[in-house]
Amino acid sequence: MPKLSDTMTEGVVAEWHKNVGDQVESGEVLAEIETDKATMEVEAVEEGRVNRHVEDLSQHLTCT
Repeated sequence: MPKLSDTMTEGVVAEWHKNVGDQVESGEVLAEIETDKATMEVEAVEEGRVNRHVEDLSQHLTCT
């Protein structure tokens, strides 16, 4: 999981906003990530199609 803030060490996928197979445009919200301090939205950085969800909901993930 990418770091969404300087202090973020782990997060949880709270909700997927796009399903596998959906077309997305740059800037569209893909998912909501919960941390110990906030819930943040993750946006697509470019247009394309969602091929798969790499993590399940509610799974704690370490930041890279």
